[in-house]
Amino acid sequence: MSIPISLNAIGVIHSPFQATQGMPIQTVAAADVPGSVEVFSEYAAGLRDIEGFEYLIVLTHLHQATEKLEVVPFMDTQSHGVFATRAPARPNRIGLSIVRLTRVEDNVLHFLGNDMLDGTPVLDIKPYVPELDVRSTTRIGWFEHGLKRLPDTLSDDRMK
Repeated sequence: MSIPISLNAIGVIHSPFQATQGMPIQTVAAADVPGSVEVFSEYAAGLRDIEGFEYLIVLTHLHQATEKLEVVPFMDTQSHGVFATRAPARPNRIGLSIVRLTRVEDNVLHFLGNDMLDGTPVLDIKPYVPELDVRSTTRIGWFEHGLKRLPDTLSDDRMK
C-alpha cells in the first residue's frame, strides 16, 4: 500500500556538475570536489550552531533520476534489487551524501565531497557524529568486490 507523503525542499545544491553523466558516484570518491548548499531564507534559523560540525549528512531529492526496483549499479556488472545498492534510480529518489563542511556564509554551507548535481533539491541536513553513525561490519554483500571499482568509476546513463 502506497501512502502519499509531501516534502518541501529546504534548499538547493550548487555544484559544478551540470549533467548526471561523468559525475562521481560517492562523496568519498569526490573528496576534493567543492559544492554548496543554499538554505532557503525561511529555514536559515535551522543552521544555528552547524559550524561546529566537520561533516554533515545531506539528504536530497534526486530530481533527474528515474524510479527502478532492479538496477545494474555503477560498481558492478550484475543486476541487484535497488535496496541492495546506492543507485540513484530508486523509489522516492532520495539521495544521501556525507560532506565535509568547510565554511558557513549566512545561509550558504560550503563543503567538499560533492557527488551532487547542480540544482538538486535539499530535503534535510543532519550533523554527522561518528559515535552515532559509524558501525563496524564485515558483511557488505556485493560491495566487497564492487568497491575496488570506486576510484575509477563515474556515473553513466544506465539509471535513465
